[in-house]
This record gives sequence, C-alpha cells and structure tokens, in this order.
Amino acid sequence: MDRTKIKNIFWDVDGVLADLNFAYFHFLTQHSNYRERYGSMQWEQLPEVLPIVPEYGALELKTHPELGTEMDRDFCADQSFFTNRPLYPNVIEVLKELNERGYRQFTMSATFDVEKKKAYLTDILSPVTDFLVIECVQHGEFMHDNAKTDMLKDCYQRYGLEPDETILVDDRIYNQHAAIDSGAHPVRMRCEFTTDLPEDLAWIPEFPNVQAVRDWLVD
Repeated sequence: MDRTKIKNIFWDVDGVLADLNFAYFHFLTQHSNYRERYGSMQWEQLPEVLPIVPEYGALELKTHPELGTEMDRDFCADQSFFTNRPLYPNVIEVLKELNERGYRQFTMSATFDVEKKKAYLTDILSPVTDFLVIECVQHGEFMHDNAKTDMLKDCYQRYGLEPDETILVDDRIYNQHAAIDSGAHPVRMRCEFTTDLPEDLAWIPEFPNVQAVRDWLVD
C-alpha cells in the first residue's frame, strides 16, 4: 500500500473510535438479566464469558455459548447500555487533524437499529460532524452477510471515492475481508482482547489506537 495515495478513511466505530468492551462489561455486570450471574466478573475475565471466535477476532455478545442471541437483543434494546461506550482518548483531536490535512472521513457501522445508532454517533461525535460523514447499515439490508462490503461499495459511488485511495480501520477480522473485497485497503485496530490475524492476513498493518494510525498515515 502506498500511504501517500490514501485520501479517504472509513473508521469503524466499535472497538476503533469507541470502547465497546467497556459497554459489554457494564452490561454483563449490571443488566437485570445478567448481573446475578456476572456481577462479580472482573474486567480481564471478559474473554472467558464471551469466547472470541477466529473470524471475529474480538469480543462479541453473540459468541456467548448459551445466551448469545438473548444478550445481543437485550443490549441493543436498552439505550443505557447500548450507548455506554465512550470514545477512546484523543479520537476527536486526531479526526480534526486528519481533516485539516485533507482526508475525507467516514464512520462505517453495521447495526440492528440504524436510527438509534445514528443518533448515538451524531451525539458522541458532535464536535466533528461538520466534516465526518456518519454511515450506518442495517444487518441484512443487502440480503446477505456482506453488509459492510456492500455499504463501502455504495459509498464509493455516492461520494465519488476511489477504493484504492481508501482505508477501512476496523478491529474485526471479517471486516478486513470486507475492505479487501470492496477494493479498499484494510487496517486493523488492536486492543487487549483482540486475537492475532490469521496467517493469510498477517500482512495487514495493525495499530493500538487512532493516534498510531495518524502517525502511520502522515509520517
């Protein structure tokens, strides 16, 4: 990848701009349906409760071996937990700097309730919504499991973007494939709970935070 040719950045939200693991921890330890079982859980035990499957590479409620579907439904239904995912440090500052440097920036988020997710993103990212384009797609809108790939392709057409000038910054391994399949360049965000990339994707650059992505782009 020639970094000097990159003009467009699609930021995934959960696990990249905002701390979804924080939301999961408080949901499991405080929600009325789960606090009796997980109220005493420690932060580092999250992967024990939510086993990380290889194609995800990060925590997901739906991977719980018994209650995944119910947990995912309850989490999305309760806004007090659903929106309890604070931005990581320096996100606003980094996005503003990249905007000043001429990068076009978008969020890219697949969700079960587009209206609620957009409202949350518009609120938490309000300092940068004058230039940041917020894009959400409903799971299944494109009638198959490639919602993010199709949404990326749709955005290329609507905003006149060249895929080869575009990166998708995402933590989920399956979304690295989405970037590649859409013609963009994948970039991976890591946290303490993400697992390593599979061997066939080991060439993808990985970073611990948005500041490191900024440094990589502009150095």
